Parts: sequence; C-alpha cells; structure tokens
Amino acid sequence: MQTYARLPVTFSHGEGVFLFDTQGRRYLDALSGISVTNLGHAHPAVTAALQSQAARLLHTSNLYQVAAQEALAEALTAAAGMDRVFFGNSGAEANEAAIKLARLYGHQRGVEKPAIIVFDNAFHGRTLATLSATGNRKIQAGFEPLVAGFIRAPLNDLAAVRQIAANNADVVAVLVEPIQGEGGVRLAEPEFLHGLRSLCDQQQWLLMLDEVQTGNGRCGHYFACQGMDLQPDVITTAKGLANGVPIGACLARGAAAEVFGPGHHGSTYGGNPLACAAGLAVVNTVVGEQLAARATEAGNYLRRQLQQGLADCPALVEIRGRGLMLGIQLRRDCGELVERALAAGLLINVTAGNTIRLLPPLIISDAQLDELAAGLIALIKDFN
Repeated sequence: MQTYARLPVTFSHGEGVFLFDTQGRRYLDALSGISVTNLGHAHPAVTAALQSQAARLLHTSNLYQVAAQEALAEALTAAAGMDRVFFGNSGAEANEAAIKLARLYGHQRGVEKPAIIVFDNAFHGRTLATLSATGNRKIQAGFEPLVAGFIRAPLNDLAAVRQIAANNADVVAVLVEPIQGEGGVRLAEPEFLHGLRSLCDQQQWLLMLDEVQTGNGRCGHYFACQGMDLQPDVITTAKGLANGVPIGACLARGAAAEVFGPGHHGSTYGGNPLACAAGLAVVNTVVGEQLAARATEAGNYLRRQLQQGLADCPALVEIRGRGLMLGIQLRRDCGELVERALAAGLLINVTAGNTIRLLPPLIISDAQLDELAAGLIALIKDFN
C-alpha cells in the first residue's frame, strides 16, 4: 500500500554513520532511521549478538521463561531506575501498554471512565488508541471516531492542567514527551514536568513519559527525564533500544508496576530472544561506552557549529534540542530541503513543516559532525 512518500534512493549497506546506495554513493546518516540506529549501522556488538542468538533460538512463546528477555529486563530497568518492564514490538505498542495500564489503574481505584491528559502537538503512534492520544489533527483526519478517554492541554501550561484536574474527577494519568519529536523538536520545560510530577502525586495520577524517541542515550542520559532529576511512574521506549530490530518497552515502578497481572496484556513476538539479544547489546554498549555523555558533548559541538555558521542567516529562527536530538527551525516550510540534502549526500528529516530534525548516531565523530554542519549550513544558506 502507498502509505509512504518514498525518496528516490535504495540503500545496499551501512557502516557506522554512513549508508551506501546501490550505486555505491555514500550518505552521512543524520536521521538514524528516526532515532533507531543509535549505534550506527552494522555495529559489531549488535551483529555478534544477533548472529549468536539466531544460531541458537529465534522465538519461543511468552508462555515460557525467555532468558534473553530476562537479561534485557534486568539491564534496562537498572538503566532506567524502574522496577518492571513489558516488551512489545514498537513504540506504538509500548504506548498502548501504558494507556491500558493507566486505564486498569483507574478502574482498580473505582474510576468508571478513566481519562488521560495528553498535549497539543504530541505524537504517540498510529494505532487507534495512540493516534487518539496524538495531538495532530492532520494525522487523525479520516480515522474518526477516535478512541475516547483523552483530555488535551497545551504543552508547558501547568495552569491548564490544574484546571483540568479541578473539573474532571476521571483523570488517572498524564502522558507526555520530554521532547516532542514529531511536533517540531519542542521541549517540555523541566519546571513544567516537575509541576506535573507534583500534581500527579497530589491527585494520585500516574506520570507517564513517552521516551520512544528521546531514550536510549539520545538526549544525554539513558532517558531524557534522568537529566532533569525527574522520576516518572511509567516510561515507554522503543526506537533506539535494539538498533533496528523491532522492539518496544513499557517500564513501570512503584504502584504502577503492580497494576498488570497475568492475562491483562500480551504480545506474541514482543520480547523474543532475537530482539532482546540485540537490545541487551545496545544497553550494554550505551552504558559501557558512556554514549549518553558523548551525545551531550557531540550535540553541544554540533549546535555551536550550526549557530556560528548560520549566525547571519535570516532564514533561521532557532536551534533547539538536547544531546543529539536537535531541531533547526526556519522561517518557512522547508520540506524540499530533504531532497536537496539527499542530493548532497546527507540524510535529514523535516518535521512540523519548518524544522530540520537531526538525529545522528551517538557514535558520530567530531570530523563527521564538521562534515554534517558544513553541508547543512550550505544548504540552508542556499535555501534562504
């Protein structure tokens, strides 16, 4: 089905931060499959883990104990500071699990129609429930009726959330992205998130963070919330967790970790041995090689290069983000820059119409950042 507007290129293989097309041309990958290949392409630790696991066991049902899943669960909960984890196949599945967990939490407290507060411009997935939680009418249009049970508020407007609390006894949870990736690389302010934490404690709501895109070292800590000393009840993640092998995870702590029992949720392929072997290799590499700290260093370096190079560029509105998740907002729609960048050997993405989204692999070197910055500065100045 024609659900994608594909670019005219086919890649044959990748190595580190580079992809190579079928004609042998090299591209610097500053998108990482939208924050998926955080370790770059053909990373030796992931390749070795996949080869070893594939030679022994690809799949067993979750009716049985899965050693690779238990090992990944232990490593991931330790990295996150959480108690338990459910594994699915994607970020949408991880968020579906969080939504179901919140609803069951509400019913266990006697709330008949539990509701979740979500935010304008958020993106939580394309299944019906996560689509309904998403704050983008363009994505929702044509798929009505949407799933009920979501109350929308402006991002970074704590007064609006307090007003919802005062007028709606059915709220049981808040679902928020620390940085809205699809929404234009827009940051939830730390003061706002800490305000949500206090409000959730007062109201006995669950604070649920969607870290599908921001997690796994991307924003300077294993999870972005850790850089703000913020402890949520639920974290969802997926994209960078297995460096390209499909997986998603819904982590919980405290009372939230006790909500699900046998039969409440499940996934045929979720947390299978192959995906978990890759995930464990990723967690061990990100933690062991301190790649989250490298993301901060590299992100700051790239931002300085871009700010200096675009200082006199009238098209520039703002460069924002955290770690190696950066957005360059321009004064007008810039979608055509994606094809221009492709022609120049750079893989980028434009989100929210006017913002270039950069998500390069965490292993990118300073010399490669220089190449990326020089290419982007030339493109943006020419576009101006």
